[in-house]
Amino acid sequence: MTPEQKVSKSARIFVAGHRGLVGSAIVRALAAQGFDNVLTATREQLDLRDQAAVNYWFRANRPQYVYLVAGTVGGILANSTRPAEFIYDNLMIHGTVVEASHKYGAEKLLYLGSSCIYPREAPQPIPESALLTGPLEPTNEAYALAKIAGIKLCQSYRRQYGSPFISAMPTNLYGPNDNFDLESSHVLPAMIRKFHDAKVEGRAEVEMWGTGSPRREFLHVDDLADCCLYLMANYDDDSHINVGTGEDLAIRELAELIASIVHPDAVLQWDTTKPDGTPRKLLDVSRLTELGWKATTPLRDGIASTYEWFLQSSDLRTERQVQRA
Repeated sequence: MTPEQKVSKSARIFVAGHRGLVGSAIVRALAAQGFDNVLTATREQLDLRDQAAVNYWFRANRPQYVYLVAGTVGGILANSTRPAEFIYDNLMIHGTVVEASHKYGAEKLLYLGSSCIYPREAPQPIPESALLTGPLEPTNEAYALAKIAGIKLCQSYRRQYGSPFISAMPTNLYGPNDNFDLESSHVLPAMIRKFHDAKVEGRAEVEMWGTGSPRREFLHVDDLADCCLYLMANYDDDSHINVGTGEDLAIRELAELIASIVHPDAVLQWDTTKPDGTPRKLLDVSRLTELGWKATTPLRDGIASTYEWFLQSSDLRTERQVQRA
């Protein structure tokens, strides 16, 4: 069953966080499928941490469907150095949007969490039932706690008010509109940036964090967006549902793959004094597969197209700077 069979093309659909990696992909997916009444608001127009402002916006716009994908995000360094921002911003954003969705009668809300909600030593692949069964990874605990609260928030509104709010937990994401800043990005875009900079600067040696032994799963954001539309139409369960590819690889293998695409002459240098993070993180996606959805973008193809987007966006930024000068 396709999304357009159950959600009207003219339905008022709010994408909270439309400028981010996931939000921009959902906006693209909605447009591609013919939805013509997509609502968005920039941070300047609407502070999602402000309940009064969010209530005012919902009262004025009355969205029927809400994709709650806004939040403060980042990699190990950002999580480790800015834990207060990560927990406060995300708790507030989740709370205001869920409350307003209930108060102003949204027909359905999809809340997007993160695979870091699971315990550091969770069984692999990680089933949805592993939630709250052990200690979290310390390097992103604040963010994970906020995301867990978001799941419980949706479940609580569902149980008390009957609100049709659902939650999905995606694995590590990458793709167009990712953050390539070395101070705050996740591992895959950070590697693309490192290899690119080394190539441009004529350097062969490229430093990588950790040992390269942890294993990670990566999902292209356009696949996630497709899945989000699918879940909005076809999923209605109290429990959160995992979204991923069901396949993982070692960080060292990922680095070698990215190097082969971006900077084939690179020589990898591993700084083992830096943290590895969780040893392995692979989601059990059997429930999603049974529901009828699977990812389709091969990792090499996805990385290659993401690097092309990075090059094009870099060219555009340079062009704008020249024009301003």
